[in-house]
Amino acid sequence: MKTFFSNILLALPVALGVILTGCGKDDNELNTNLQPVSRLTAPVNEKYIKLQPATSASVTFEWDQARAEDGSLVLYEVVIDKDGGDFSNPIAKIASDGGGVQNKLTLSHKDLNSIAGKAGIAALATGKLKWTVNASKGYNIQPAAESRTLEVERPNGFAEIPVDVFLTGDATEAGADLGQAVKLKSTAPGVFEIYTSLKDGKYKFVDRTSGTPNNFFIDGGALKEAGESTQSGGTKVYRLRLDFNNAAANITEITAIGLWFAPENSIMYDLSYTSKGVWSFENKLINFHQESWGRDERYKFRVSVKGSDGTPGTEWYGSSNADNNRPTATTPLSFWELKAITNSDQYNYCYKFASEVDTKNCDVKLYFSPDKAYTHEVIVR
Repeated sequence: MKTFFSNILLALPVALGVILTGCGKDDNELNTNLQPVSRLTAPVNEKYIKLQPATSASVTFEWDQARAEDGSLVLYEVVIDKDGGDFSNPIAKIASDGGGVQNKLTLSHKDLNSIAGKAGIAALATGKLKWTVNASKGYNIQPAAESRTLEVERPNGFAEIPVDVFLTGDATEAGADLGQAVKLKSTAPGVFEIYTSLKDGKYKFVDRTSGTPNNFFIDGGALKEAGESTQSGGTKVYRLRLDFNNAAANITEITAIGLWFAPENSIMYDLSYTSKGVWSFENKLINFHQESWGRDERYKFRVSVKGSDGTPGTEWYGSSNADNNRPTATTPLSFWELKAITNSDQYNYCYKFASEVDTKNCDVKLYFSPDKAYTHEVIVR
C-alpha cells in the first residue's frame, strides 16, 4: 500500500508537467490570422450630407466582412480622421453595431456633427471627413484595404449641445456662486429658457455647477462660447431663450402680466413678479360677472412683452382646451397648466374659476419655474 501511494506521488509532477506543457502549446498556437475588410460599401465615396443634429437622422456605414483564418469572430471599429489624414491620430474610433460584431455602424447626425467640429469644420461650413474600418482578432488589428471621404455641411449650431444649462453671475437672482446657479428649462432638444430678473452686472450660462464648466453668453441675437453678457439699465424681468442647434438667443423683457377677465374683456388685476419665475397678486376680491344665464367666471392671462429691439408686443397664456367646466377637488393638476395660445379671442381657451372663488378674496400665483410644468393656482382666502 505504501509503495502504491509513493508511485502516485511520483507520478503527479510528471502529469502536471504534461498538462502545463499542453496548455502552453495550445496558447502558442492561438490563431489570430485574418483577412482585412476588402471593400467599403456605404456611404458612397464623396457622399454629401447636410447634418441635422436636432433630429433623429443618422448615417449608416457598411462594409464587407473580414475573414478570420479559423472562422471565428471578428470585431470592427470605424475610424474617422480629417480629410487627408492617415489614421495615425484619428478624431474618432467607434465600435460597430452590436458591440463591434456587425459589419455596419449607425451614427447619428448629432454625433457626426460633433466629430466634424473636432475636425475643424466650422458651423455653417462644409468640409470632408475620411473614414475606414479596422478589423481585429485578439491583438491583430488590420485596417481595411480602402478608405473613403464623406462631405458634411454643419448647421449654425454647437457641435456639443449640453444636456443641462444653468444661469449664473452677479447680475442674477442667485449671484455669482457657481454652486447656486439656476437651471434652465429644456423646452425642446437643444433649446432652453428661463423666466428671471437681472440686475446691473454680468451673467453667463454654464453646462454644470462644479469644476470648470463650459460657458456661453448672449451677443445680440447670437449664442457664443467663452464669455459673459452684461445687464444695464436697472433690474428688469426677462425670458431668456437659448437655441444651441442654431447658436441663437432671444431676450424678451416681460413688462407686465395681468389676469384677463373674459366677460369684462379687460384686466381684472395685474400680477407682480416676486422671484424664481413666479408672479402673483394676493388677497384680491374676485366677483364673477352676472349674465342673463348665470355667473361668468372665465379668465386667462395677458403678458406684455418687449423684444430686444424695444418693440412692444402681447402674448397670451391659457388653457389647452377651447372650453372648460369649473374645476372641482377631483380636477387633475394639468387643468391649471399655462399654455401659449395664439388665439386672442375674448372667450376661447379660458380657464374657469371654481365655484367657491366667487365673491371671495383670493391669491393667484403664476409659476414659470424651470423645475416644473408652467402652471398657476388660485387660493381662496
